[in-house]
Amino acid sequence: MMNFKKSLLGFVLLPIASIVAFSGVASAETIRTKHFQINITRNCSEGNISCDDVTYVGQDLRTGKSIRLTGKTVNRARSYTFLGYEFRNGPYTYSVTRNNVLLIYKDEQLILREQGVSIGD
Repeated sequence: MMNFKKSLLGFVLLPIASIVAFSGVASAETIRTKHFQINITRNCSEGNISCDDVTYVGQDLRTGKSIRLTGKTVNRARSYTFLGYEFRNGPYTYSVTRNNVLLIYKDEQLILREQGVSIGD
């Protein structure tokens, strides 16, 4: 009977321990457009609707050069529907939509728009 109680206790505590252990793990995604590969990492706890600590690493597939930026999620007001991500670098704003579209603005003027696809996990 004692072994059964220990087994039952382990069975109950294992999922709880897993949730606690992985609740702070960052989630990441990779998007590839015609000219760029973009790695986006949400550095907030799983389950947060919005996140002000998102990392963007974009690599130019032609030159191999990369840029690393910190940004945030963009959500619709009131409903908090996820719309994408936004990152700033001086006069440039990099946006990645929930549909994997990369938009780069300079001083609010669109200078690049590329459709991407999500790759890997």
